[in-house]
Amino acid sequence: MTVSLKQILIACPLCFLAGFVDSIGGGGGIISLPAFMLAGLPAHMAIGTNKVQSFLNTSMSTYRMWKNKKVVPLLAVPTVAAAFAGSWLGAKLNLIMSEKVLSYAMIVILPVVAVVVLSKKAFAHKGDEAPSPDLKTALTLSVIAFIVGMYDGFYGPGTGTFLIIGFVVLGKLGVGYANGHAKVVNLTTSTASMIVYLLNGQAMIPLGIVSGLAAMVGSYIGSGLVLKNGAKIVRPIIILVLVLLVIKIVTGF
Repeated sequence: MTVSLKQILIACPLCFLAGFVDSIGGGGGIISLPAFMLAGLPAHMAIGTNKVQSFLNTSMSTYRMWKNKKVVPLLAVPTVAAAFAGSWLGAKLNLIMSEKVLSYAMIVILPVVAVVVLSKKAFAHKGDEAPSPDLKTALTLSVIAFIVGMYDGFYGPGTGTFLIIGFVVLGKLGVGYANGHAKVVNLTTSTASMIVYLLNGQAMIPLGIVSGLAAMVGSYIGSGLVLKNGAKIVRPIIILVLVLLVIKIVTGF
């Protein structure tokens, strides 16, 4: 399947927006995955290609978190292992489903994920002291990483948000450290699932790379802006993309 100019012109601007939105408050996958569907990719191919761009974009944000010392290595190692296993399994399960079922599942799942991502109440957790690398915390974070990793391998959008919510609410991490560990886990799940999709020929590597670079630019620009009303900008963008996706899936346009 060759990449066309039309696909690049559709996917790259939307992935730029996805990176921009992700840097503001997360949820970029709600835009980037539909972007590849709107560009004409079949469901499995769209998810696989989205993993390629996600890998590139997440790599940069993970590096920033590691550099800012928001990751505790003794907690990161077991969560990474669990996340890799979960994501690999999720991707394998995804490839079993038919294209038609997977496409229509997006109409149900993506709006639900959007509602969760756009709600910031789950992040109202004060304090950001370094978490203790004890066995209980490591096991809790690993279970969360495995479950959410399965979701990311199978589908993807909202993974970072789900991880942060789980790490804050159940893992008792401060938001900063929860975000740092979420980035490490998200990079792991993107890598594991990307390998599965690539091995099964379900990713357009050139399109994934150029759109990933576009997402990185969007993320860089977004992270450099101070937006007091970021949600007011993010919400209509996400709603518009989801509406376009539903129209495309239903009408076949």
